[in-house]
Amino acid sequence: MSDLDELYQTLILEHNRRPRNFRQIEQPTAEVEGRNPMCGDTFKIWIRVDGDRIADVSFLGQGCAISKASASMMTTAIKGKTVEEARALFTRFQQVVTGRREAAEAGLNQAREVVGCLSAFAGVAAFPVRVKCATLAWHAMRTALDSSVPTP
Repeated sequence: MSDLDELYQTLILEHNRRPRNFRQIEQPTAEVEGRNPMCGDTFKIWIRVDGDRIADVSFLGQGCAISKASASMMTTAIKGKTVEEARALFTRFQQVVTGRREAAEAGLNQAREVVGCLSAFAGVAAFPVRVKCATLAWHAMRTALDSSVPTP
């Protein structure tokens, strides 16, 4: 295992053990439940949008290390971003976990450290069944953004 692969594995395990934003937020503008019936992963995502910016986002639920770490890293990555920036991150994350990593990195207008964190999931592309685990919270987030009623 390369040093980079080991670092990424450590990052995923850390977010699984100590997930960030693992709570329910007050007064969300949207809440969505995501389920993966293939493996039983279930997460609920809460999001609060103020104007065009994500003021807060959180999740609760249960799942494998990949799905829980992905949800944790997603909430960290999108908090404070605009809705459009979060949608762009969703697209780039999809590219990372489906093996189109170069496209994701080339098109990213966000901070480089976000790409680095999301790149931890690049190895998932080799295991197509695990792609659903990695993207479960991201799909729920996108649905929440689509249904969110921003506060003025």
